[in-house]
Amino acid sequence: MTDQPKIPVPPHSAGQRPAKWDSKTMIERAVQSFDMSKLQPPPVPGSLAPARHLRPVTRQVAAAPLVREAALAAAANAALDAAPAPVPAAPVRVEGPVFVPRGHHPVDRDHLRQSGMIVPEAGVTAGLEEFRIVKRQLLNQSGDLRRQGGGAAAQRVLISSPLPGEGKTYCAVNLALAIAAEKECDVILVDADFAKPSVLSTLGLPGGPGLMDALTDPNADVAQFVIGTDIPGLSVLPSGATTNRDSEYLSASHTRAVLDRLIDGAPNRMVIIDSPPALAASPAAELAKYVGQVLVVVRADTTGQGALDDAISLLSACPNIELLLNAVTFSPSGRRFGNYYGYGG
Repeated sequence: MTDQPKIPVPPHSAGQRPAKWDSKTMIERAVQSFDMSKLQPPPVPGSLAPARHLRPVTRQVAAAPLVREAALAAAANAALDAAPAPVPAAPVRVEGPVFVPRGHHPVDRDHLRQSGMIVPEAGVTAGLEEFRIVKRQLLNQSGDLRRQGGGAAAQRVLISSPLPGEGKTYCAVNLALAIAAEKECDVILVDADFAKPSVLSTLGLPGGPGLMDALTDPNADVAQFVIGTDIPGLSVLPSGATTNRDSEYLSASHTRAVLDRLIDGAPNRMVIIDSPPALAASPAAELAKYVGQVLVVVRADTTGQGALDDAISLLSACPNIELLLNAVTFSPSGRRFGNYYGYGG
């Protein structure tokens, strides 16, 4: 609280008032007793402009007859009526790059190796070369979308598949690991398969709140749920709480703000979203509205043409859909990755 000046007591004998004090009006007494120039407003944050109708009076008013007082009061009321109504303050939005407050958890390299995935710090393999080519195409497309005005969606890629068991999580994790190796780019891998999340178990990371918690609580900051890893450039956002209304939460307008928060202040960040299979659960179609690219994983000799067509139709809210053929054992062109590095047969 600010120090307020004490009201000065007019000098007079006890029980008596001088004539000059009795002859003054209440306004004149207030002017005489208070130094109005000291009544300054408290400091106001730079982002908030003071409302005009609350601006304090800093100019002293000279003593005047009652007629003049009435005129001044009328003029003041007219000025207040003419002043525009105060504009409500806009909702506060947290800005800035995403910090990882939950430490750097170690990724289970042995589990990655046993699962046939990319192992950071390991040598170059055929699988690594495959995902290097995939990531380069996605990063180039992301750059083109940003130059074309694609906005924040240009930095997000959705990984899905028509049906379960086609390797979408395998591809999502490997793609995120490949992007994390970039020198000027980092990645957040989002587990959006709410019914059967598997990203955390694949990487050996602890559970906790995640995307759905941020969608169900408008006051939550999704950045606080991001898990850092000991792999430079790689962070993970868990799927979070379980709900039977995941599609309804994803379709709400709040979803875009939550996803945009993940890339605030980070123009070189990519967000890889592992979604449920398009034909098995509805969230994939909802998430397609918020991304610049969709990568549909299809398993060789397993995925049928009809299922692929239906999945692409459901994901068509995103205009850029690419296909990734997984588990290929035969290449008509004879192309084999890894031969140059000594890994091919």
